[in-house]
Amino acid sequence: MAGAVGAGLVAAGTAAPAFAREAGQPAAGGAPKPGERTVALLLFDGFTALDAVGPYEVLCRLPGVRVVTVGTRQSGPVRTDTGELSIVAERTMADVTSADVLLVPGGGMRGVGAAAADPAVQNWIRRIDRGTTWTTSVCTGALILGAAGVLRGVRATTHWGPAARTALEGYGAVVTQQRFVEHGKIITGAGVSAGIDMGLHLASRLSGEEVARAMQLGVEYDPAPPFDSGNAAKADERTKQLALKLLNDAAV
Repeated sequence: MAGAVGAGLVAAGTAAPAFAREAGQPAAGGAPKPGERTVALLLFDGFTALDAVGPYEVLCRLPGVRVVTVGTRQSGPVRTDTGELSIVAERTMADVTSADVLLVPGGGMRGVGAAAADPAVQNWIRRIDRGTTWTTSVCTGALILGAAGVLRGVRATTHWGPAARTALEGYGAVVTQQRFVEHGKIITGAGVSAGIDMGLHLASRLSGEEVARAMQLGVEYDPAPPFDSGNAAKADERTKQLALKLLNDAAV
């Protein structure tokens, strides 16, 4: 049975509130505060948990920044790619009409493919992107941005898997091997855990390097993995194939 993880996430725009609500319905977390910056975190069926939660853990604690989770069709629990965990979407795309930051996680190919092919998702991304200070993605979330047409001619990264990189090239992006890459207002992170690195870089852009450094210590992000196989350039072919199989077999 899928677990529901609700972080009680809320958001507000820097100008007028960016949420449409029914009459009398209170804003999640209370009324928007003047000057707060909004991070709209898109949750679609089949996203990868750490793609979203990694940067969330960094961004949600920044002064003057609020994160809102956004479901594609409805609010409530949204399943991750394994089908065994859900995270609560506080709002829907219809509710969120602008944001300072757009954050799109990746996921299993079923979920990413569906989001990339969904006209409502693509139209919403294009609309939000027009007003953002930063438009960002983690892992195969770059493919969803690419499908919306916002990565043409942009240096970008995604998961190391050949299928993801080929697909990203097909959307006109200039694919790089970096852990994260900033090109103009676009910041893309590589696979899964790279979302934490991307989130810390984004934190420095939003709140300054001093705050970002302190946030890195706050979440004790000082990786010392037991194996030196966390980069495709360091892994042998057998390890790469097993890694892809484990990811694909766990997806629903």
